[in-house]
Amino acid sequence: MDKIVVADNVWILVSTAFVLLMSVPALALFYGGLTKVKSILNTIMMVMVAFGIVSLVWIVYGYSLVFAPDIGGFIGNLQYFFLNSIKPSDAAPAAPNLYHYLFIFFQMTFAAIATALMAGAFVERMKFGAWMLISLLWSTIVYFPVAHWIWGGGWLGDIGVLDFAGGIVIHETSGLAALVGAIILGKRKEPIMLPSSLPLVAIGTGLLWFGWFGFNGGSALAMNAQAVSAALVTTLAAIVGGIVWMVLEWIKFKKPTSLGLFTGIIAGLATITPASGFVDVFGGIVIGVAAAVVCFWAVVYLKNRFKYDDSLDVFGVHGVGGMLGAILLGIFAKEDIGGANGLMYGGGAGLLGKELLALLVVGIYTIILSYVIFKIVDKTIGLRVSRDDEIEGLDEAIHGEKAYIKEH
Repeated sequence: MDKIVVADNVWILVSTAFVLLMSVPALALFYGGLTKVKSILNTIMMVMVAFGIVSLVWIVYGYSLVFAPDIGGFIGNLQYFFLNSIKPSDAAPAAPNLYHYLFIFFQMTFAAIATALMAGAFVERMKFGAWMLISLLWSTIVYFPVAHWIWGGGWLGDIGVLDFAGGIVIHETSGLAALVGAIILGKRKEPIMLPSSLPLVAIGTGLLWFGWFGFNGGSALAMNAQAVSAALVTTLAAIVGGIVWMVLEWIKFKKPTSLGLFTGIIAGLATITPASGFVDVFGGIVIGVAAAVVCFWAVVYLKNRFKYDDSLDVFGVHGVGGMLGAILLGIFAKEDIGGANGLMYGGGAGLLGKELLALLVVGIYTIILSYVIFKIVDKTIGLRVSRDDEIEGLDEAIHGEKAYIKEH
């Protein structure tokens, strides 16, 4: 009997397009608008080139390392190298209701955006070639193994760790790697950075939010009640995160800014991601509040306390948000939503303990391997542009272009 479900495939194909939109152009515009005018094109290119490199690597061997039968629970084998032996009409082993190619395509966009997210921590001072090499190495050495552990039949998934759409697999790994890289790279020569275009940030925020319907809703891997619930709680967390962040900023700095609203929305989206398919409306709202409060603290206080230059707050918003969401999943998960009860609904501390274990293991692995990758690249081709290039701006220094040209 044919297991392929047409409606599910339509929804996941649309979701795939949504997640692709999150990087190209949403994340590129969001990051670009936050960057100085003289490096905006470089920032956009960093996002887009990372997306392209990781997508190609995914097809060659990434999918196989994540979803092929594994070696000791750690990493998949090379059964699907270059998608060997897979026919377009085959059903996906991990999702028999979907065409295999579609499942591969959907997961490709997740791998690509996980790497692209890091770029925001390094803008205005990293060599473009170094970033391309890091994109290749980091996706291979960090993202693929972690994704296999939780989503591909690896050991963390086997013990019951849950991560609906990537709070641990994507946001924790990219956030921690961004922090490690930013510390190794060092501070910018011109650390005060006013956004080049808040309207671009607004457009990027809206497109990211739109794309998150595919990111979280599509992670149900079917057109079902869980997908709809995930999309709804995602939107609620974004709304609440944005409003609460704006109010916190209003209280501390005496003005409610558009940038604060936009940042709170993204924090809410990142934090609900691991829990979106497991929590109800109440859980989504609580997670939105927690996202704003904790990520605001990370961006405003923690960053200032330790003086690291995470340019666009990748760690403070995505890293902290993703880890917080995984913890709150262990508390607010509800069985009639996603099949598991968290601490609040009588499930005991078992699920929370598994989430904490995963956060610890993935965190240590990510920090150590990311440090090694950045150090190797720094010692070989170098991480940082020259002082003159940094002051001139990377658009002209590296790419020979300007974002905006005045007519004479």
